Amino acid sequence: MPATAPAPTPSRPTPSTPTPAIPAPVPPGLETQALPPAPDPGLVEHTALGPLPRIGVDGREPWRVYARPHDPADPRPRIAVVISALGLSTAATETAIQGLPGAVTLAFQPYADDIQRWVRLARAAGHEVMIDLPMEPLDFPISEPGPQALFVELPPDTNQTRLHWAMSRATGYVGVLNYMGSRFTTSREAMLPVLRTLKQRGLMFVDARTSARSVGVQIAGEISLPRAINDRFLDTGEKSRVSIDARLAEVERIAREVGASLAIGHCYPVTIERLRVWTQGLLAKGIALVPASALVGRQADR
Repeated sequence: MPATAPAPTPSRPTPSTPTPAIPAPVPPGLETQALPPAPDPGLVEHTALGPLPRIGVDGREPWRVYARPHDPADPRPRIAVVISALGLSTAATETAIQGLPGAVTLAFQPYADDIQRWVRLARAAGHEVMIDLPMEPLDFPISEPGPQALFVELPPDTNQTRLHWAMSRATGYVGVLNYMGSRFTTSREAMLPVLRTLKQRGLMFVDARTSARSVGVQIAGEISLPRAINDRFLDTGEKSRVSIDARLAEVERIAREVGASLAIGHCYPVTIERLRVWTQGLLAKGIALVPASALVGRQADR
């Protein structure tokens, strides 16, 4: 159990003037659409740990205010993709921000330096943003979620402090998703106060489903917490073009069958490369690429 911690010259020929190229139309969902600067001052509570999200006095909720716009009347099957664990590698994070369509949601590690800068750059590139929430895995300490992770056996007050620490690392995000957590997410006693806090602060929750026994979705439904559910990890285990393409095909199948699907990937070069190729073909397939917030209320509990 980790100790409780409190809370980077030769002349050149003159080229002939080329005929201006007619730019190809950008498929819906793939265009760069800068999001408004964050935070909204009315959605921030200043605390000793740092700024925390709050519901505005006018009832506005951060998960709605900071969301990337989408067309709720679009009848096409919709797919959301979340890239997790960003911020720790400068090169990988820059590639994800600048190299992926704005409709791809980006999730940042709370342990990263200068997360607010990354959030600003991501939103300027059109990306909706989330925060990874480290939680206890079944195989701890083989898998290490870090010094501020939530653990089943920690006192609830300690887990709340760690939750607040993670949430205070940046502003302008729509919600959190569990990072690891294959043990923590199976404990109703541990998860309930965490999800209640997210609800009280106007956030959404993405259940990464690191365990099939996760109670996250069930509790979210009981307390009316906006939530989305991971259907496939794109790059756990084998990380090859073939395996990632196969998982993307599975995500497409699920979306066609039930109307919506969500996938989680990471900033591996092969993942980014396959996503760039895959997203270019979605318009022809009749599928809408949407931010994670667009899946709230669109997926059946399971």
